[in-house]
Amino acid sequence: MTFQDAIRSCFARYVGFQGRAGRPEFWWFFLFCVIAKAVARWIDRILFGVPFAVMREGAYHHPGPMGWGGHYWSIYAPGGGLAWIVGLALFLPQLAVAVRRLHDTGHSGWWLLLAIIPFLGWLVLLIFFIQASGPANAHGAGPDGPASPGASA
Repeated sequence: MTFQDAIRSCFARYVGFQGRAGRPEFWWFFLFCVIAKAVARWIDRILFGVPFAVMREGAYHHPGPMGWGGHYWSIYAPGGGLAWIVGLALFLPQLAVAVRRLHDTGHSGWWLLLAIIPFLGWLVLLIFFIQASGPANAHGAGPDGPASPGASA
């Protein structure tokens, strides 16, 4: 599957959570989303002066025996109007292709809830996403037909 085919497929099944998506479809669409969001933020920066990232200072109070306070710096990326619109437009297709990718590896789409768990959840999902397509399962034949590359017989 080519870059353009993956984008067409994901937008054709905008909210299609049934079926399977192979590795090329998932990762090409992932790359498209990263590029689209970066371009949207770049345009926001040029047109509206919205910064890419902002460092802000905050204060905290340590509840230790000394009762001392301190400062911390955090970095956040606010994004502008266009970045928000692009993010919202791509949210459902990203969710749908991730669920279809999990289906392709033989997992339920509910495994996507692992994303709630910091680091460990994302690591498990990454492992699922990079696995080879499995043989036909409850979600249908492999994304490349009955003889998917990497499928065990």
